[in-house]
Amino acid sequence: MIAACAPPGKAMIERFIAAVVTAFAHVLTGVRANWVGCLPDPQPRVYYANHSSHGDFVLIWAVLPRAVQRATRPVAGADYWLRGRLRRLVGTRVFNAVLIDRTAQTREADPIGLMVAALDAGASLILFPEGTRNTGEDRLLPFRSGLYHLAHARPDVELVPVWIDNLNRVMPKGEVIPLPLLCTVTFGGPLRLGNDEDKTNFIVRSRAALLALAPAKDSEP
Repeated sequence: MIAACAPPGKAMIERFIAAVVTAFAHVLTGVRANWVGCLPDPQPRVYYANHSSHGDFVLIWAVLPRAVQRATRPVAGADYWLRGRLRRLVGTRVFNAVLIDRTAQTREADPIGLMVAALDAGASLILFPEGTRNTGEDRLLPFRSGLYHLAHARPDVELVPVWIDNLNRVMPKGEVIPLPLLCTVTFGGPLRLGNDEDKTNFIVRSRAALLALAPAKDSEP
């Protein structure tokens, strides 16, 4: 999503960069969307996904319809996206990310408050509940509590599980040159926090809904 109120010249550059990044994602991965549990909707949602690469949110963003894409913001670590001028431009202006300080000791703003404010302003969010990239053998790392707290703060907002398949093979950790492989982004059925549902049960249920979208060969036993 391109940040609002940019000067015309800067806005044109930002739209151009967004188009280049999106086109590159499509050419490199042939990414396609599988809407198996819901259809695209411009209303505020939380798309929560597995996380194996810094390019994960780009693939989700790239397959969204244009109207949904413009209103969708990734949630990302400020320490990564504010490092360097180009990365800052892409993170803050091109994709208008909700940037979170992941260091509790230096944090000045509540991460849940920032995400709630974005939802209240009409944005959808792309969120990675594992909290960090998964480079191990397990399909998913344990979920952190952020998704629960966000659902508790806005229980009427739909939470849509999204499974990204193959991107970890396109750009394995430590490699510089990506490998052209086909990727899919599968959108499951929306969830909401149940009445009186506690954190433990919600995390188990939301994690299971995401794992259920994984291809059979990648499913956990």
